Parts: sequence; structure tokens; C-alpha cells
Amino acid sequence: MTEPKTPLHIADYRLFWAARFLSWFAGSGMVVIIGYQLYDLARQSYGMSIAQASFMLGVLGFVQFVPMFLMSPIAGVVADRFDRRHVGALAVGIDAGMGLALAAATQFGWLSMPLVLGLAVAHGVARVFVGPSVGSIAPTIVPPALLPRAVAMNSMAMQSGTILGPAIAGLLFGWSPPVFYWIAGGMLAVSIVLLLAIRPLPPHAANKDVHPFRLIGEGFSYVRGNPFLLGCITLDLFAVLLAGATALLPVYARDILHVGATGLGQMRAAPAVGAALLGLILSVRPLQKRVGVTMLSAVAVFGLATAVFGLSRNYYLSLAMLGILGAADMISMFVRGSLVQLHTPDAMRGRVQAISGLAIGASNELGEMESGIAAALLGATGAVVLGGIGAVVITVIWAVIFPQIRRADGFHSQTEE
Repeated sequence: MTEPKTPLHIADYRLFWAARFLSWFAGSGMVVIIGYQLYDLARQSYGMSIAQASFMLGVLGFVQFVPMFLMSPIAGVVADRFDRRHVGALAVGIDAGMGLALAAATQFGWLSMPLVLGLAVAHGVARVFVGPSVGSIAPTIVPPALLPRAVAMNSMAMQSGTILGPAIAGLLFGWSPPVFYWIAGGMLAVSIVLLLAIRPLPPHAANKDVHPFRLIGEGFSYVRGNPFLLGCITLDLFAVLLAGATALLPVYARDILHVGATGLGQMRAAPAVGAALLGLILSVRPLQKRVGVTMLSAVAVFGLATAVFGLSRNYYLSLAMLGILGAADMISMFVRGSLVQLHTPDAMRGRVQAISGLAIGASNELGEMESGIAAALLGATGAVVLGGIGAVVITVIWAVIFPQIRRADGFHSQTEE
């Protein structure tokens, strides 16, 4: 049999890629509408000030993080104990149900702040299981030599979905608010079918007879005992926790740049445009040398672009900065994703992915909470600018205390399957 030259030569990977694209398209578009609707509800229906409504955006992030914090260890064990296709399909089904519920609530005027926050919790539950299950599929269907390229293509699926989803969601919301929710529910249903069409992925035999609590402990011990993995995962946690401008984009769209829901969709898509362009380049010509230094530099650029965005009052400059931070995040995510996968044995991948997902969720959702609180105290501009500067400081500190990252020169598997 001829060896595949690219991940797209593998039929199961094509199914996986399409499922990932559809789920990110639907999910990222719904998140844009949810944030805008919650902020608008707070301002219009509940009579909140800009500061109070900004704080509610932080609450939105927090309620999505709570299930991730509580359930990530369990999700990792489930991904390592059961067929990862089935776990991922069930989680995507929860997201589809959330989308259809929001479609009906928007269509018939049932929207309220408690309902939106409650459905956001459901979205958090779905995400906590999607990460370790779906995120661990690629290394089992792609040869190790093609894994860095597959990671780049996975990111392209995510970023291209994140480009189109918010942009189309913003446009459709201005025309008819519930339409995109209905579309998203259908796309998530197709994603479920594609995941289940991948060949069966039985769990690793070593995990079958081990108590779940022991499996959870093994996952945390493995990461804690590997300074390289620990440094990679926590770098993203603290940098994005501080420099998460995304949560405050509704504030910029409505009350600072005055571009409305359509502009919000474009701003949410801008980081993905930059990331997709870098992802296309990396899928054709992956990084080979000095990957650790490249990742650290990309995180620093991410922080600087965030700070400039915070100060900007020109819509096009703001879009440019969002594009740059998205490109920088793409480089960091590509390097980190490849190195973490290559440094983790398959029997442990679900749990390590869950821990990594918990860190990413903490950086995103808790970052939104931090941004909401900071905006209430300092204003949106102060919160974003100081967060960007903080990300640069964190990068310098991590380069010193985790020299293993700085010394990483290439992508080499460190596991024995």
C-alpha cells in the first residue's frame, strides 16, 4: 500500500476534518450571537450601564468555565475508556440541542438573561467532552510523520470555521436573528454523522481495568512530571487569561467603534483570517527548527497586538491588530499542539488533552471573566491594554523558568506507543 503523502490522502482524516470544520463554523457563530444578545439584553431589557453589561459578559465566560473546571478530568478518562467517536458525537449533540433551543427562544421572544446563561452552561459541558475526545482522534488515524501537518490542517479547519461562522452569523442576525441558530443546529447534526463514519477507535487496552480515579491521577501526574508539557500548557493558560480581548468585542462593536452586530462578526472573524493564512502556510511548509523560541515569540506578538487593539479607535486598524494576534496565536497553537501530541503516548492522550483543554478553557472563559471585571473597574480600554502587556511579561518569565521550551529545536516524537 502506498504511504500517504498528506493527511488528506487518508479517508478517515477527511471525515474528521469536515466534522471539525462544521462544528467550529456553527459553534463560533453561535458564540458571537450569544455574546451580543446577552450584552444587548443587559443594556436594553435590564437597563444596565456599559460597565454592568460588560461585567455580564464576564459572567457569560465564567458559567461556561464552571463545567469545564468540574468535568475536565472526567472527560479525559471517558475519552481514554470509550470510543472517542461516540464521546465526541454525543458532545456535539449537546451543542446542537443548545443551538436549537436558542433558535426557538429567539424566534418566539422567550430570551432572558437566565435562559442565555443556562444554555451557555450546556455549551460549556459540550466543549469539555469535545476537546479530549475529538482532539485525540487525529494522532490515531494519521502517521506520526504527518502529525505536524495534520495539526496545522486541524487548525485551518478551526480557523476557517471561525472566519465564516461569525461573519455569516453577524450578517444573518441583522436580517433575521434566529436564522443562524437553525442553520447551526443542522450543521452540528451533519458533524455527528461524519464523526460516526470514521472507523471504530477502540480504547487503549491498558485503560480498561484501571479505576477512573487512578486514571485521573495518572494524567495529572504525567503532566506535572514533564516540565516541557507543563510549560507549554501553562504558557497558553496565563498569556490568554490576561490578553483575552475577545470577551469585550461586543463593547467595542456597540459603544466604542460603533459598528454594530455586523462589525462584531467581522471583528470576531479577523483573528481567524490571520490564523487561517498562517495555517495554510504551515500546512504546506511546517516549521522545522527553533520551534520553542518561535512559540515564545508568537505569544509576545499576541500580547503586543492585543495592547494596540485596545488603544485603537480606527476600525480598520483594530481589524488589522486582530488579524495579527490571530496569526501569532496560530503559530503558538501549531507548535504547542504538535509538541504536546508528540510528547504524549496514545493511552494517555485523552487525559492530557483534557488537562490542556482545561487550561485553554481557563484562559478563554476565565479570561472573559477577568476581562469583564477589569472592564468594570478600569474601562474596556484599560482592561485590554494592561492584559496585552501582561501577556508579554508572562512570556519572558516562562522563557526563563521553562528552558525546555526555549531549547526545543524540532518536532520529534518522545513516546513509545
